[in-house]
Amino acid sequence: MTLNRDLLAASGTTVKQPKLRRADGTAVRALVVDDESTLTDLLSMALRYEGWEVRTASEGRAAIQVAREFRPDVIVLDVMLPDIDGLQVLQRVRNDGHETPVLFLTAKDALDDRIAGLTAGGDDYVTKPFSLEELVARLRGLIRRSTLVVADADDPVVTVGDLQLDEDSHEVFRDGVSIELTATEFELLRYLMRNPRRVLSKAQILDRVWSYDFGGKSSVVEIYISYLRKKIDAGRPPMIHTVRGAGYMLKPASL
Repeated sequence: MTLNRDLLAASGTTVKQPKLRRADGTAVRALVVDDESTLTDLLSMALRYEGWEVRTASEGRAAIQVAREFRPDVIVLDVMLPDIDGLQVLQRVRNDGHETPVLFLTAKDALDDRIAGLTAGGDDYVTKPFSLEELVARLRGLIRRSTLVVADADDPVVTVGDLQLDEDSHEVFRDGVSIELTATEFELLRYLMRNPRRVLSKAQILDRVWSYDFGGKSSVVEIYISYLRKKIDAGRPPMIHTVRGAGYMLKPASL
């Protein structure tokens, strides 16, 4: 299908919306699946402008593999694909245990496709040609209804109990007292504070804070947790807790 000018017309200036981020503070992940490269390029550009991380696929089987590896927070999925159709892609994604919100792209007159998509477990649909602004708004709506992401209303301060972290100034305070942290300690604390009362495994922490595989050297996590405890919890009710055999959790101190 050739891109319609109506789709391109909505790529102008829009009202700035609060950015959405995952609960751990990282960018929302979107997977765009369509065999029209012009369309996927345009959508990718629009979603990256939102601050999202975007991957694309032009075939159904490739989309399934990307979904397994990338673990997107939302999927834009064309019904008509060269190998297997979007309904089959959705079924396999759901069979993998992922409840990722899915927005279908359908032909303007394909009522049966729209009904089939929603019946199969799709969350929304947009017909081609479509308004780019409307599509992004619909995706934001799906994301907001998800428990995976939070709205970033331009407030850089993260607060858990009496602990505050300013993502802009890199300042940290506990009960009003300033705490000096190294860059790595700050990133580790930010990850813990973005996931309060949630157990985070050493593998998750390695992947998020150090961004690459340490080859099983999880002792680096133990070392930096120890550093943080000496600075955050020393002489105070503890906030950083070890969950034996599972990982670490930060929560407001019990007074």
